[in-house]
Amino acid sequence: MTMQVLWDLKKTFRCAVLTDSSSDTTRVAQEVVQLFTAGSQGHQNTVLLLLNEEQILNQLHESIMMTFKEQNIVTCMPVAILLSCVRKDVLLENEKVFLKRELSENEQKKFNEKKNELTAKYGEKIQELHGFNIMQTSFTDDYINKACEVFRSCSKARRPLKAQLAAFLSLLNAYVPGSYLLESQCLDFLRFENPTCKNIMEEKMQPFGHLIVTYQQDERSERKVRMTHTLIAKCCTDILADNGVTRSDTARNLLNNFHRYQDHGDFPQYLLGFIKDMLTKREMKTKYNPSTGSEVKGDQERFSKLILDIQKMESRVQSASILKVATNTFLHNPFFPQALARVYYIELKSYNLAEMWAKRAKQRDPQNSFIADTLGQVHKNHLKNKGQTYDSRQILQIAKKAIEAFKDEEQLAEEDMKKTDMSDDGVARFPHMFNCRGQFGFLQVCNLLYDLLVEKNENWKAVLTKNVTLCSVLQILGDNKLHRFNDLVNGLKGEVEKKAQFFDEYLTYSKISIEKNDPEYISEDTSKCQKKYVGDLPSTPVKPNVAKYMHELQQNRAATSAGVLACMDREYSADRYMDITRCWKEICESTNSNSDLTNFILAYVLSLNVGATFPFSPAALIQRLKQRTPLNHNDPPEQHLLALLLHWPTDSEEKGVFDLSQRIQEMHRSYEKAYITYFRSRYLHPLFFIGKGQDLDRLVHRKVLEELDQSHQMDPDCSNKWRNENIFKNEKVKERHLKVEGVVRNYKVFLTIGSKQIEIEANLQRSLWRARQVYFFLGFTIRGPVAFGIQTKRPDGEVSKLECSNPEEST
Repeated sequence: MTMQVLWDLKKTFRCAVLTDSSSDTTRVAQEVVQLFTAGSQGHQNTVLLLLNEEQILNQLHESIMMTFKEQNIVTCMPVAILLSCVRKDVLLENEKVFLKRELSENEQKKFNEKKNELTAKYGEKIQELHGFNIMQTSFTDDYINKACEVFRSCSKARRPLKAQLAAFLSLLNAYVPGSYLLESQCLDFLRFENPTCKNIMEEKMQPFGHLIVTYQQDERSERKVRMTHTLIAKCCTDILADNGVTRSDTARNLLNNFHRYQDHGDFPQYLLGFIKDMLTKREMKTKYNPSTGSEVKGDQERFSKLILDIQKMESRVQSASILKVATNTFLHNPFFPQALARVYYIELKSYNLAEMWAKRAKQRDPQNSFIADTLGQVHKNHLKNKGQTYDSRQILQIAKKAIEAFKDEEQLAEEDMKKTDMSDDGVARFPHMFNCRGQFGFLQVCNLLYDLLVEKNENWKAVLTKNVTLCSVLQILGDNKLHRFNDLVNGLKGEVEKKAQFFDEYLTYSKISIEKNDPEYISEDTSKCQKKYVGDLPSTPVKPNVAKYMHELQQNRAATSAGVLACMDREYSADRYMDITRCWKEICESTNSNSDLTNFILAYVLSLNVGATFPFSPAALIQRLKQRTPLNHNDPPEQHLLALLLHWPTDSEEKGVFDLSQRIQEMHRSYEKAYITYFRSRYLHPLFFIGKGQDLDRLVHRKVLEELDQSHQMDPDCSNKWRNENIFKNEKVKERHLKVEGVVRNYKVFLTIGSKQIEIEANLQRSLWRARQVYFFLGFTIRGPVAFGIQTKRPDGEVSKLECSNPEEST
């Protein structure tokens, strides 16, 4: 149907199909731009691009924008329409257009008229036009069951080859829509030696022939065979299972019969892809949000749809059996043993076998950090489910293996982000997403380890928080052999602090995407683990005052710049902010550290944002910070952020504009040095906005704006506020902001200060599609200043009302 849409619109748009959804989006973007310009900027026309993968939509959109920016192409029309064709059983979103499995009254009338026309033309052959009939009957189960009636004669006892092949096609099409087998392989399976005959598949496959389609996509490709419709494939699979031909039987038979191609080094890659999807592809869970009437994507399912159905309708052992056959059939593929290990540790609780298969998967792809994660998960779940039955030594043994596995995964992830691939155009391509599961798995193991050991003996609490050494309490713990774990135990507290700081930065400064937040359990589990290992104040600190205040800050998770800035998201009380601010003030007066001074001022600003008042002024300390040597890219981004906020000009002040531009560039370089590895694929949170007022009073935290808008929005999900920038329509939010002027040109936005223009980032790249004078609100991420809510400035100085009501300007 979507191909028909492209055909019908081929004279209106430049239509194209993305055949490989895993393609490099930068290369695809370059081809889209070529199509748009038709080789010349004087022959522009919108590209209508069909693709079947939702995950790359945002990335492809950004790549197209970046390509236009790099080539300085000016356009006055939409560049591309991305037509995403994705099959879904549940459709809940209300912001997109969907084709649903139901006919309107008018559509039903037209289908009935068409059926009469087809009946007059083809007679009884109309009964075999299953795709049309399914739609004409509005997808009713009655028609589908009747069409599949022939399968009710199949049984496990007597299965001719054609019945087995029909079962293969049904299983494939039921769980991997769009899958197929090659006609030559089907005839080979049926042991037919004269494949030149026409319509031979329909003849050899009787009485199942009317449910099977043989087709050829183009003259160069081989003929393919599939079921006529996915719903028919599902129904046939269900009927076969009811008759004793289970899903696991069919899957096992498929693998055992087609693996012989591999013996000749010629196993069809297309079929391996279908089998991999069928056995290992995990769908995303979806939940219904009643306040918005839309779907909310959650975590992945534990296993593929087929494996889940086998577990539900047959047994968990059978699901493991199928994956074991696949593992032994495809000797180099790491994903089958990985899925097998997950079945053993999640469903069967057989941790030794799970460990064996997880190691097998890692051997097959030793540099893949996501594959390495499975081994750590095996040991972590072993500790979680069996730890209470073990003694302290056994607990530490399992925890050690889990920690080593997660550390190895973390190292692989770090190494992976340093790799670069050179594309055909000579441009370096970097890995898109950083794998932080190793750090999080480490914290989860430390959390479990603390609880299990302290439950065995309260003295472990002092050992794990490093108030006493392990060797000094071996007799009290009742096992002198525990000394072998001294190095492990001694390093836990420091590692926990390091990884908790990583997640403070990771979650405070960024999130998965502009549309999706990170799961809450990451922050919750990190907080629980950190608090346990902070423990009580050491009895003999080197600097009693500093150590006391720092310990209190650690207990409040505010001992770093990211920790201080995260306090707003944790919704601390005003009194708690004041305590944190006082602690940093006391530390600043005892040290000469720029970092400590930065944290104090940030804490002070946040306290002002929640209405706190102080009997002291930070003016002297702020002046001390301003007088320090100018920052460079070796200084932390947090110090650059505060320096920009403190030095930012007011109104039309032009003083130090060149210096301001240089500071922004230095902050960009500082960000790239500190965080680009981890945040490359993520959306950077706005941290502060320039509001109305003077000095520190004009710095408004993002959370304040979200809470102002919350009372006027039914949707509790704050991600939509930044994706659509609807938050800037709220009158209370606009009252807090200072609107600034700028200009858009060459797909870039420039802030106007006096007679100078400074290039900054834009929150929404789609706002930069045409050159014009603009207004916007100025925010700051950990990378630097960003323009939010960009609106066109009319000649009379007013903002375009049309544009205000339509922030979703298309690319």
